[in-house]
Amino acid sequence: MTSAPERHMIRLDRKPQLFSMRVAALIFQNGHVLVQRGTKDSYWALPGGRAEIGESSQETIIREIGEELGRDCSVERLLWSAENFFAYDDFAAHELGFYYLVSLRQPLPFHESDIVHRVLDGVEVEFRWLPAQSSALLKSDLRPRFIAERIEALPQRHEHLIVREGRPDAVEIPKEII
Repeated sequence: MTSAPERHMIRLDRKPQLFSMRVAALIFQNGHVLVQRGTKDSYWALPGGRAEIGESSQETIIREIGEELGRDCSVERLLWSAENFFAYDDFAAHELGFYYLVSLRQPLPFHESDIVHRVLDGVEVEFRWLPAQSSALLKSDLRPRFIAERIEALPQRHEHLIVREGRPDAVEIPKEII
């Protein structure tokens, strides 16, 4: 019997620097977007996770949705790719992110204010729906912040962004990729 190949997440930890490749999903229901956080975190993020070596970003989001939500999904389109630079714990983090518009084949339960799903993924992760409005997502500290700022006007074509969060000299440079 052949054993499954060892899985390797794309993450380089060279303290104080950190590089990772993350893929996330924008999933909408009833005018809300699904978000997740570790139960010890104060901020929210889109559902998703780190890519594995040898896996495309689209394969990553399908795998992550299956693992974390127990659902099959349809990937509609890539909205953004982003080079995200930010502080994380003691790290100067550099993240290559891919953000897909995704629909679930079987919806998650919906509630406007309660946690609708929990999963143990190394740490306990909770999921809830937040209003898909810039003001609500900024107030809830959705990261990266550019998603909250763009949630009400999703691009029709893929956009590539360079995002530097948490620095006074931060500049965001949008570049449309054909």
